This record gives sequence, structure tokens and C-alpha cells, in this order.
Amino acid sequence: LYVELDRVSGYDRVIEKSSIDLAYAHELPLVATNEAFFSSRDDYDAHDALIAIAEGSVVAADNRRRLSPDNFLRSQADMARLFADLPEAIDNTVEIALRCSYYPKNRNPILPRFTGGDVADNDAAVQAEADELARQAHEGLDARLAMHGPTAGYTVEQYRERLNFELGIITKMKFPGYFLIVADFIKWAKAQGIPVGPGRGSGAGSLVAYSTTITDIDPLRFSLLFERFLNPDRVSMPDFDIDFCQDRREEVIRYVQQKYGRDQVGQIITFGTLQARAVLRDVGRVLQMPYGQVDKLSKMVPQNPANPVKLADAIANEPRFAEEAEREPIVQTLLDMAQKLEGLYRHASTHAAGIVIGDRPLSELVPMYRDPRSDMPVTQFNMKYVEQAGLVKFDFLGLKTLTVLETAVKLIRRRGIEIDLATIPLDDPETYAMLSRGEVVGVFQVESAGMRKALIGMRPDCIEDIIALVALYRPGPMENIPTYNARKHGEEEMASIHPKIDHLVKETQGVIVYQEQVMQIAQELSGYSLGEADLLRRAMGKKIRAEMDKQRERFVSGAVE
Repeated sequence: LYVELDRVSGYDRVIEKSSIDLAYAHELPLVATNEAFFSSRDDYDAHDALIAIAEGSVVAADNRRRLSPDNFLRSQADMARLFADLPEAIDNTVEIALRCSYYPKNRNPILPRFTGGDVADNDAAVQAEADELARQAHEGLDARLAMHGPTAGYTVEQYRERLNFELGIITKMKFPGYFLIVADFIKWAKAQGIPVGPGRGSGAGSLVAYSTTITDIDPLRFSLLFERFLNPDRVSMPDFDIDFCQDRREEVIRYVQQKYGRDQVGQIITFGTLQARAVLRDVGRVLQMPYGQVDKLSKMVPQNPANPVKLADAIANEPRFAEEAEREPIVQTLLDMAQKLEGLYRHASTHAAGIVIGDRPLSELVPMYRDPRSDMPVTQFNMKYVEQAGLVKFDFLGLKTLTVLETAVKLIRRRGIEIDLATIPLDDPETYAMLSRGEVVGVFQVESAGMRKALIGMRPDCIEDIIALVALYRPGPMENIPTYNARKHGEEEMASIHPKIDHLVKETQGVIVYQEQVMQIAQELSGYSLGEADLLRRAMGKKIRAEMDKQRERFVSGAVE
């Protein structure tokens, strides 16, 4: 126990004398503190504007919270001078610092036991979940094969081998419970007639997921890799991105709350930051500048949501900022304050899709926040830190397209026609004819003007063409669309990359389109395991030079052998 002395914030000599007398009377140590809200005195005005933004007030208002310009982070020398008469109060700050220690604690994933019973991480509990997952997966695979049969080029035995391989890795990594929890709420949703997406992201590469109805995509049919989803060479949580009908997503979340307990299910906090345009608008408002003037200035910042432009870069590249600042000094004040506040948190919100499920009340695991717009608990840790704390994120995405499709099916039913979206054939010629004509208004992912033009140029005639186009139509890869089209239509011969891998890129006209192809090429040419190849894929995605140099050496040496 220490008695705190603060000679900056609301300093009162009478109160300080009483505090010192109390400390000496009870033999309590004194400690000097510096309540700092900004790093230097020069930041006071910008921080004062930030307070006004937070309170929805203006800088000139009389009845609002204010700090002092003295609330900056003082140097060691400043503090020593300030407490020259009480050197022990300074010495005790060092003593407290030396008593503090921090070490990162590795937490195993925290999940409720799907099979019930003790939540302790013991072999018997994991095995019980593994047995249950294996039972559901084998029964589910039998049902899938009975309905659809194995895809061309594969046997039933190969399906079973793949399933057992995946189950072995899932059990070894102690993730059976995760799969069971996800499969349970998806099965519940489907039983209630709530539309669920067929599969998004790397999770579609799991045959266990397909067998337990988490996904509706046969990974063998589309050459999807399990290691792309769950890598045995890199311990990380699996992560299913699950799409639900936008209008009924909340029903699924309520089911999860009822099953595991309202205090064990929560949303994840997110923080909105002050980006260039927004910070100009907010600071301009609290400085009571004319709206039209602030709007004009903010629109000088280029709009690029994918890669937001920094305010300093916008000012440097747009001479009109300097012209406006020279004309009116208040504009220079605005620009100076805004640059200091850019990037700071503006408000708290909740993750659009992320939900965590604990094995006990979440308040026992992480600090909690109460969202004024919802009665559902929210973690104060954001997505990065909530996972470090051991909680597992489940993505419940609300997708408008599923709602539209469900509405369309209901409208068609009124005409006495029953449509089952799951059984619509993927080889309907008239559908591809419409796509080739660019008749795609309202069709998810392909309705933009650019995509319509690309479809007309490609003239797709199979689902693989559509998949390739969606993958290629993004900055960088889209340069390969003309090559893909020319080869598809026989206008250009498909050049051989290497005889050992030509079969891997045949489907995509000799163009390397997918991450799975990168992994398979590393496996074929350089002897990578698929787990190692996934690490190569990650290194390529992150563009970390040191890791890429390491992978280059591994790839080349493997290819030479």
C-alpha cells in the first residue's frame, strides 16, 4: 500500500500535507505520480479537441470537462525537481517498477465441452469428443456418398482415407469439440429453415466439415486442401466463416446463448479510428468552423477505403491545403490538430460477425463491456487479444444474398414450383449463355460493370471458369484474364511451365490462380509436405523478406534434388 502524491492534477497543498501526515503516522511509503494524458505540452490543444469530440461538445463550451496543459508526460528530471523535497517519493516509483513483471501466458483454446461433463483439458474428455465427431463424420459421409456418389476420378475408399486423415489431425490438435460446436448450430439453423451458406474460405477444404454439414462443398470435387485450413505443422485455431440469412442470423446466436448460457456467449469489441477525412470533419466541428468549409477540405483527401491515405500525404500532394491555410489561420490550426489526432480511437463498437463461447462466464476470463445498443455481453479485448486470452472466435456472418435467394424460392413456390437450391445443376447451358451475355444484374459477386465485361470476354461454359474469374478479378491477378481467355478459346497455346506441374494448372489454362496450386506445386517440384507448403503460402502472402529468403533456399534445394 502506497500513498500517492500528484503535484499536477488538482494540486492542493493542504490535502497533500494531510496525505503525508497520514503516511508517516501509519508508516506507509509515499509515491510520486504524474497523471499524463498527452506526451508533451504542445499536444494540449489537440487533446482538448479530442475530449470535445468524445463528449459531442465544442472546444469553446464552458460546461465541459477540461484538463490542464500541465497534464503531459514529464521527464525524470522534471519529476525530480517537482519532488525535490520528498526524494523518497521518487525512489519508490523505481521500487514499484522493479516489483512489476510481465510474461505472456500461453492459453489453450477455451471451449465448452460439447459432450458435457468436466471442462478440464484431459485425454478422456478429448477422446469422447473425438469419438463423437468420428461417428457424425462417418455417418454424414455415408449419407453424402449415397446421395451424390464419389466425384469422378475418386473411389469411396479414397474418401474414407481422406476423412480418417483429417480426423486424425483434428484429434491430435485437440479440435474435435470446435467442429462439434459449429456443426451443431449449423444443423439447428438448417432444421429451422434458416438459409446457411455452402461454405466460405479455407474451411471448404475439409471433408469432415462437408460430412458433418458444416459446408456443402465436396473438397475432392474442387481439389481443395485440408492443410490450407488446418495445418498440422503450425498450431493455430481452425476458423470457419459461416454465412447465415441476414434476417435470421440473430436466431442462431440466441440458440447458442440458450445452449451454452447467456453469460458464456458474447460479442467482440472493435474500435473505430479517426481517419483522414473523419478527423478533419470532427476537429472542424468542435472548432465551430463552417460546415461547407470543412466539407470542402475533407474532400481534398483522396478516397481509398482499401488503402486509406494519410492526412500528411494528402496535404503534401494537394497544394490547395496550403492555399486555404494561408488564407485563413484557423485552417492551419485544423490541419495541425487533425494530424495529431489521426489514427486515435474515436468510438467503440462490436465486431460485425465475431462471437466467442466460453466454458464459464466470460467475466471470469476477460474484462467485459456493456454495449448500449444490445443486451448481449461484449469483451473489452478486441479480436487479436481475445484469442490470445484463449477464447475462440466463431464467425456468424449475415449475408443479404441468402435472404434474397430464400425470398426468390418462396415467390416461385407461390406459382406451384418447388426449387431446391442444393440440387440445381452446375452444368446448365442456358445459365452459362446468360452469364456470357453479361446478364448478371443482382447476381452476387459478378454484377459490377467490370465483372460483366470480364464475363462477356471469357464466355464461361463451366463452374470452374466462374471460380477462376472471381479469383482473378482483383488488382494484380486480373492482368492474367486476357491470357486465360485467349487460351480458353484456342487463340493462344497453353505454354508448359514444367511437365511435373502442368496437370495442376490445366484447369486454369496454365495460369497459377489459387493458393492451393502454389502448395501443390511446392509439393511436386520441391518435395514439400502440404503442411510445409502452407507455410510457404503464408510467407508469400505476408511478403516478409527474411521468411521468403528462407523459403527460396528450401524451394530451390528441393527442386534441384
